Amino acid sequence: MTTGYVSLPAGLEHDTGAGHPECPARLVAVQRALDECGVAAELARESAPAALPAALERVHPAGHIAHIEERVAAGAPWVDSPDANVSRGSYATALAACGGALLACDQVASGAWSNAFVAVRPPGHHAEESLAMGFCLFNNVAVAARHVQAQHGALRVAILDWDVHHGNGTQHLFEEDPSVFYASLHQFPHYPGSGAERERGHGDGEGTTLNCPQPAGSGDVEWLGALEQRILPALEAFDPDWLLISAGFDAHERDPLSSTRVSTGAFRTMTRLALDFARGRCGGRVVSVLEGGYDLEGLAASARVHVEELAS
Repeated sequence: MTTGYVSLPAGLEHDTGAGHPECPARLVAVQRALDECGVAAELARESAPAALPAALERVHPAGHIAHIEERVAAGAPWVDSPDANVSRGSYATALAACGGALLACDQVASGAWSNAFVAVRPPGHHAEESLAMGFCLFNNVAVAARHVQAQHGALRVAILDWDVHHGNGTQHLFEEDPSVFYASLHQFPHYPGSGAERERGHGDGEGTTLNCPQPAGSGDVEWLGALEQRILPALEAFDPDWLLISAGFDAHERDPLSSTRVSTGAFRTMTRLALDFARGRCGGRVVSVLEGGYDLEGLAASARVHVEELAS
């Protein structure tokens, strides 16, 4: 069994503008780090294909998908919100970002891969059902969750989000659905303003949202403590068939977009804990999709230890 690594095809461009933190250099840094790591030769590497609109429509209305396509084709500088910057290549790149997550799920479901890391952009967890925001156009992890339910028979899917910013889009998409458990570690208060501990889901989905907000200045002790003492026991009770990780690395101590102080080593430990859980509860079915991470050195180091653990 091998770990899959999915990246964007060469030539796809999602240009957010000079000086923007969510830039193409992020994936270059991740690629270089993985090329240099000890498990590089063991990774099964694939380029992300474009997702079909039907897969996206399990999460986003067709009209919203067409709206993004039209705004990009018209040369608009952003979609829906000024923090969702786009360029001429953004729609195709966003389709590939979703497609990469779907490919990874298919390969893990087939048994070809034991697990996978999907290094794509734009990120996705801020994307609401009909609203692009926070650097995100489509919600990559949400599309993947619906895909494993529709195509691979998953009854219960867990999403573990450790990006430093709360995944408002992912939470809102599933907060009434008891078949998807959303757990988030994030700095609070912080962008986008959601993610308070009292937010636990609604209706039939009450209790399948778990927010573990951490104050500015928190670090390894607080984040690992919340993961071990609150999130993993809750996931064990939920007993999922799949574990999807929204793997943001912007809680890293070097990151300019947060005041959180998580070390590179803690990201290794978090990955190991998540894997140990998945191997015991859901047959090791883990697909990790890149979210944030805006200091190139911190992102590269964190992605490297993350993949080393996935491949261990």
